[in-house]
Order: sequence, then structure tokens, then C-alpha cells
Amino acid sequence: MTTTAPAPGDRAGLLLRVLPTGMYAGRSRVLVERSFLVNRRAWLAVVSGFFEPLFFLFGLGFGFGKLIGDVVGPGGEPISYVAYVAPALLAASAMNGAVYDATFNIFFKFKYAKLYDAMLATPLGPLDVAIGEITWALIRGALYGAGFLTVMLGMGLLTSPWALLALPAAVLIAFAFGALGMAATTFMRSWHDFDLVQLAVIPMFLFSTTFYPITVYPAGVQVAVKCFPLYHGIEIMRGLSTGHVDLSMLGHIAYFVVMAAVGVVVASKRLGKLLLA
Repeated sequence: MTTTAPAPGDRAGLLLRVLPTGMYAGRSRVLVERSFLVNRRAWLAVVSGFFEPLFFLFGLGFGFGKLIGDVVGPGGEPISYVAYVAPALLAASAMNGAVYDATFNIFFKFKYAKLYDAMLATPLGPLDVAIGEITWALIRGALYGAGFLTVMLGMGLLTSPWALLALPAAVLIAFAFGALGMAATTFMRSWHDFDLVQLAVIPMFLFSTTFYPITVYPAGVQVAVKCFPLYHGIEIMRGLSTGHVDLSMLGHIAYFVVMAAVGVVVASKRLGKLLLA
């Protein structure tokens, strides 16, 4: 068993000291517990990102929706505009929670706190670090999704039994975005590079059929929009919320499975290259 010397009072460090090297799942779990211990006193900052899509829901879903009236839902049936927008904002909520945790927070730990250099002196390997940090980003995204689902339930916007699968879908979306976000963070050189994160997230949020159907775009633009990860998350959430579930749902799910796998592999390899070289 390899040991490390944790700082006094560092419970996560104490766990690292007693973990056997073969306990793969346990090693990754240590990072999740560490993140929980660090963030439990900053819970307001953790949950603050949940309110952004909620403001959009009330501001556009109700305000702008009064001017629009009913729109065509996924199955061709008319639904209220707020019922159309809410599932998209649910997918965006899961994305935001995972992306911002897997980029800004991880970059600070990596470049300035040098936390991962210390972790790799323990039984933790690059893959353990990647999975542990992505899992925490997943948890944050899932919390955002669960909170938004609660709001939708209270507003009567979940009208199908399929909506029970919306939370697992939010977890999958958060996992995929967290993995991709961490992989992208390993290529960033300074805080200025985070302008590129905003450049990717904001247009994706606005143009991934969040507020209007894809049919408003020309055919060529529709192909580009269908490449956006958030588009596939929105399609999943709209289908589950309205009960319009078909085989195309498997394609959307497969997109996120592949995205998550690629993100984990790239993040772990980049961490190993940068920290163990």
C-alpha cells in the first residue's frame, strides 16, 4: 500500500493514505468526497447556476409565451410554449452545471493549486482523477436537473410517465458534458481561453432549438445544428416530457455515450501526458 502525507484536518487526504492501490472505484470516490467537503461551505455558489435557466423559463416561457400561444410539440400535437421550452431548459441546466464545474474549477486545480500533481503522488492515476472530477461535475449537473424537474412538476409540465426517465437522462447529459469539458480544459493555457467556452456554450444554448423548432432553419443549417450536443439533449428531454418516445431516442442517447467515452479517454490521457511527463 502506498501512503501519502495529508495536511492536518484534510479528511480526503486521510482517505488517500489508507486506500489500497487495487480499489479503482474507491480511488475515484475520494475525489468526489473531497469536492463535497470543499464545496459544502460554498453551497450558494454551487446552486447559483440553477437559477439562470429558471429565469429564462419564467421570462420567456410565460412572458413571451403569452404572445405566441400554443406551438407544435414533438409528436405534432399542440402544446403551450412554456411546455415546449421547459424540457430544453432542463437539458441546458444539466449542461451548465457540468460544463462550468469541469472547466473553471478544474483549470484552477490544475494550473494554480497544483492539486493533481499531489494526487498523482498517491495511488491515484490519471484515469482515477478524470473519473473522480467528471463524477463531481455530473453530480452538480444532476442537482441542477433535479431542481429544474421539481419546478416543472410543480407547474404541471410533466404530463407523461416517460418523464420519470428525465432525471437519468439529465445525469447522462451532465456526464457527457463534464467529460468533454474536462478534456477541453487540459488544452487551455490561461484564463483568456475560457472565452472559447462561452463562445461554444452560448450559441449552442441559443440555436439548439431551445426556443423554436429546427424547421425554422435552412436545410444546411439544420445539419449543423444536429451536430450540437445540446440539440440531442433537448430532443431527449422533449420526448420524455411529452411522451413522444421513438427509436430516434436511441441515437440521441448513443451520441452522449460516445461523447462521454471520448471525453474520459482524452482527459485521462492528457492529464497523464501533462503531469507524468
